[in-house]
Amino acid sequence: MPDIKLAQLRDRTPVKLGISVMPDLNQALNDYAAFYAQAYGREEPVVDLIPAMLTAFLESDRAFSKTRAK
Repeated sequence: MPDIKLAQLRDRTPVKLGISVMPDLNQALNDYAAFYAQAYGREEPVVDLIPAMLTAFLESDRAFSKTRAK
């Protein structure tokens, strides 16, 4: 192992996923993007918000976090 303080960085290559959603979920995502723009004064496309939304959801699920830590 090299004598360096910083550990080797993990793979950060994005993985592209394709999903289909129902029309009502699509509308909710578009509504959320509008709400986000109103809150922060900056528009972001839904496709850029979804990864952050999924991350926040997974990080807030305590049962999942406990299971994943095992």
